Amino acid sequence: MPSSAAQPPSSSPSVGVVVRPQQPPEALREHATTAERAGAHELWLWEDCFWAGGLTSSAMALAWTSTVRVGLGLMPVPLRNPALTAMEVAALARAFPARFLPGVGHGVLDWMGQVGAREASPMTLLREHLDVLGPLLRGERVDADGRYVHLDGVQLDHPPQVVPPLLVGARGPKTLALAGERSDGVILDAGPSPDQVAAAVGHTGRGGDASFHVVVFVPSAVGDGARGRIDAEAEGWGNHRPQTPLVGSPEEVAALVRAYGEAGATSVVLQPVGDGEDALDVVRLAGAAAALI
Repeated sequence: MPSSAAQPPSSSPSVGVVVRPQQPPEALREHATTAERAGAHELWLWEDCFWAGGLTSSAMALAWTSTVRVGLGLMPVPLRNPALTAMEVAALARAFPARFLPGVGHGVLDWMGQVGAREASPMTLLREHLDVLGPLLRGERVDADGRYVHLDGVQLDHPPQVVPPLLVGARGPKTLALAGERSDGVILDAGPSPDQVAAAVGHTGRGGDASFHVVVFVPSAVGDGARGRIDAEAEGWGNHRPQTPLVGSPEEVAALVRAYGEAGATSVVLQPVGDGEDALDVVRLAGAAAALI
């Protein structure tokens, strides 16, 4: 059965908020319940090394809330066998129908090397995972004998009754094209501008496809010096500097969200700078902006 979560109008993007992994696991409950009470449509989690496990965190957030959708953006494919990924996603999708939004991707390659999981061809690895994850989640019996993925008659005993969209984290044109060909949506991080979002959607080949999800993470902060705090944190991001951070009043943020929607975004997710009460202020801002969409 579909979730009763608040939904934006069909022509408007959803508004979400990230709980960054730098927050300790015991803080997740307050952030998740605050997001739901504030009226945010989505709560997003990251699986960054070496913080908290993404699937465990997703399960906790889903259990502590009742309407907000919970996204995991993303699970690095080098860390898991795709059969295990499908089992985990299916369990959450069955327990919380239409509320879990799973994402997969390359992961940070330096981290993958740090744990001995970096492969010679990340694109081939991701493609092979995508080729089997969708069929597994649909309850199909899957055989695969690729360069990295080998499955012999694997079929889930408890496939999800409501199959969740499978999203792909992507930056470069090749991964964006792969996401468009073999997944249900794309996750864009590092605060792209609306123009950059439109260009990324173009690389997917799915522009204008209402069934294709485009999730955009955009840095956000509240209060005096908000833009300066975002710029200071972005110093460590290399060339991935946020062009259009979400700062200002709920009305100003809602206007920016609409601009992202016009560029092709289906979900605009506020990414807090800072932690503790600063992060909770951004959670509340997401809810206030969502009410205006």
